Amino acid sequence: MTVTHPQPPDPVALALEAAVRAPSPHNTQPWRFELGRDRIDVLLDPARVLPVADGDAREARLSCGAAILNIQLALRAAGRASAVRLLPQRARPDLLATIMLRSSCRPTPEDRALARAVLFRRSNRRPFTERPVPRWVRHALMHAAAVEGAELALLERPADLDQLAALLRHAEYLQREDPEFQAELSRWTCGDGDRDDGVPAGVGGPRPEPGTLLTLRRYPDSDDRPERPYERDPLVAVLGSFTDTALAQLRTGQAMQRVLLTGTTAGVSASFLSQPVEIPYSRVSLRRLLGDRAYPQVVLRIGYGYAAPPTPRRRPETVTRYRSLAEGAAR
Repeated sequence: MTVTHPQPPDPVALALEAAVRAPSPHNTQPWRFELGRDRIDVLLDPARVLPVADGDAREARLSCGAAILNIQLALRAAGRASAVRLLPQRARPDLLATIMLRSSCRPTPEDRALARAVLFRRSNRRPFTERPVPRWVRHALMHAAAVEGAELALLERPADLDQLAALLRHAEYLQREDPEFQAELSRWTCGDGDRDDGVPAGVGGPRPEPGTLLTLRRYPDSDDRPERPYERDPLVAVLGSFTDTALAQLRTGQAMQRVLLTGTTAGVSASFLSQPVEIPYSRVSLRRLLGDRAYPQVVLRIGYGYAAPPTPRRRPETVTRYRSLAEGAAR
C-alpha cells in the first residue's frame, strides 16, 4: 500500500496571505501584487490612496512596507530565503518592491513566532488595562524598530506625553471640522460584514470619558457608543525615520510591522494615533518634540487590552496578477 503524504503549502501562497494582513489607513489596503518566476512584485494601488488624509501617499507606502515584511517573514517561516529590492525602477514609482525567492533556509524561532503573529495582530481601538508595559517589552519594541533602520521613541516623560496629547487634540479637531476629511472617513466606514475593506463599525472602541488624556479618532457612529474609561497612564510611541523619502517610508513601514508583531508576540496590543502625522503643522511640531532627530511617521498607543475583532481583508487572488513568461522575459 502506497502512503501519500500531504504536500507542504506553497510558500508564495502563504506569503500573499500574510501580505494582505498588513495594517493600512482606514483599512484601504493600498497594494497590488504581480507574480513572476521566483519573484513577487509589490505595487502601490493609487486608487486606494486617501486623497485627503494621505495626499502624498506616505501612509500608503508605510502600509505597503508592512506588507513587504509580512511576505519576507512568511517565506522564511516556510523555509525560503528572499532578497528585496525597494523602488527597483525609477521609471515605475508605483513599483515599490521586488522580492526574489532564493534557496531554502532554516527559519529561526523568532522567524516562526513573528510569522505566526501576523495571523493574530489586530489594531485595538478599545480601552487598555492599567497594567504597565514592562521594561523588557519596551526594549524589545525599540530593538525591533532599530533592526529595520528606524527609531522608536517612547514618550515616558509626562511633559512630552502632555505635548503629544495637545497635538492630538488639535489635529483631531481640524479633521473633525474638515467636511472633505469627514466625507472620506464616512466612505471608508462600513457596516459589519458587508465589505472586504474599510473599518467596520464593530471594531471601533467606546467613547472615552471626559478628561481622557488621548483623543481617539471619532468615526461616524462614535456618538452612538457608550462612554468608557480608558487607561490613565498610556504608553505612546513615535516611530520615526532619519529621512523622509519614499524609500525611507517603505523601510519605516517594515519597521512598523516588526514593532507591531513583536508586541503581539509579547502579548501587548497597539492602536494608531494617526491624526498628528496627517496634519503637516502637527507633524512638524511632533518632530520638534522629538528633538528634530527623526521624521515622525507613526504614532502608536501601546498597552494590555482584551482581544479585538479583526477587520476584513480582500482575498489575495483579487489583488494579484500572474505575469506571463513573455512578460517576465521582457523585463
